[in-house]
Amino acid sequence: MISRVTAPLGRSLARIGLTPNIVTIIGATGVVVSALYFYPRGQLYAGSVVITVFALFDMLDGAVARAKDSASAFGAFLDSSLDRVADAAILAGLMWWFVGEGDEPLLAGLTLFCLISGFMVSYIKARAEGLGVNCDVGVAERTERLIVILVAVGLSELGVPYVLAGGLWLLAAMSLLTILQRLIETRARLNDPGYTGGRGEDLGRRAGNDA
Repeated sequence: MISRVTAPLGRSLARIGLTPNIVTIIGATGVVVSALYFYPRGQLYAGSVVITVFALFDMLDGAVARAKDSASAFGAFLDSSLDRVADAAILAGLMWWFVGEGDEPLLAGLTLFCLISGFMVSYIKARAEGLGVNCDVGVAERTERLIVILVAVGLSELGVPYVLAGGLWLLAAMSLLTILQRLIETRARLNDPGYTGGRGEDLGRRAGNDA
């Protein structure tokens, strides 16, 4: 269903000469700049709208890659890396507001927890895949996390009571649950009798080389 919308847009962007990597960079840069400009100023609704536009634009890199038949491993790596930067900027901009004019130290700390746990959700998956096992489980993939935080932040400036605090607590709980789900799933897959790959690498990293 989504591809019916993104495919024509991807072909249009490909025709004007944009590459998938350029689309990725534009989308991520737009999210970062918007989050760090609007949120610290307390312009929560406007910031959420602009961030959503750039986040949706970032989703078109795959459609452009398919239109140009130019999908690449580096493109996937770049997209995943810049997604982490964009997610961090959203929560950092919000935390900046809380510790400044927003004057909400508790919510600032909760936002920091959401930022760290979001990185952990992604890291556990990447580390599991590096060891040769799949780890796609969890209630809070990136899309779900973005929806929760952007909707909560946007609605808060429209006067919906407790929506921002509620959204942050929900995001924190979802992220923590996803971390636990992925730890349990990865442990089960690594302990499976049929698993053979990655043990030497894992032991080497545990000896002090893990980044």
